[in-house]
Amino acid sequence: MSCGSVEVICGGMFSGKTEELLRRMRREQYARRRIQLFKHGFDQRYTEGHVESHSSLKLPSEEVTTAAELFAQVKTDTRVVGIDEVQFFDDEIVSVVNQLADRGIRVIVAGLDTDYKGVPFGPIPHLMAIAEDVTKIRAVCVLCGGPASRSHRLSREGDQVEVGAADVYEARCRSCDGLHVCNVYQSHFYETTH
Repeated sequence: MSCGSVEVICGGMFSGKTEELLRRMRREQYARRRIQLFKHGFDQRYTEGHVESHSSLKLPSEEVTTAAELFAQVKTDTRVVGIDEVQFFDDEIVSVVNQLADRGIRVIVAGLDTDYKGVPFGPIPHLMAIAEDVTKIRAVCVLCGGPASRSHRLSREGDQVEVGAADVYEARCRSCDGLHVCNVYQSHFYETTH
C-alpha cells in the first residue's frame, strides 16, 4: 500500500491556491492515478460540477456540504483526493483528511488561511498542523504591488463568509490592508466586554 499524505495549499484571495491544486491534480491524472476532486456546495461562483480558478482553469468535481458526505463518496480505488475551499467545511474535515491519508491516499486541500479580518479561518489551522506539506502562496497587493497575504473585503459588514471574487475582495499586503485598525477595535471590544 502506498503511503498517504496531507498537503495544504493556503493563502489569501487571488493568490493562485486553486490553480496550484488543479496543477497537482492534473499531474496525478498524467500518472494514470485515480483522482477525485471535491468542492463545498457553498461555493457556486463558477461552473457547476467543476473546480475552477479565477483564471478559468478547471477540472470536474463532486459537490458536497459536509465532511461526512465527502468521506462517503471517496471510492475504494481512489489514490488522490483534492478538496477546494476547505475552509467552508465543518471541523470534522480534519478527521476525514487524516483517515483518508491513513488509508494510503494523497490528500491535497486548498483554502483561505484567514478571513477578511485576518482571523484564522475554519479548520485550516488544524489541517496545517497535521499536514506533511504546507504551501502558503501570496498574491500581489492591488494598492502597492507588494506581496499580499490578506483578503480585503470591500465592505467590512456582514458575516464571516461572503462568497465572491474581484467584485467583493481585493488582495492586499499587511500595510495596505489596515488590519491595525481592526486589531485596535477588537482589543477595545475585548476590554469592554471582559
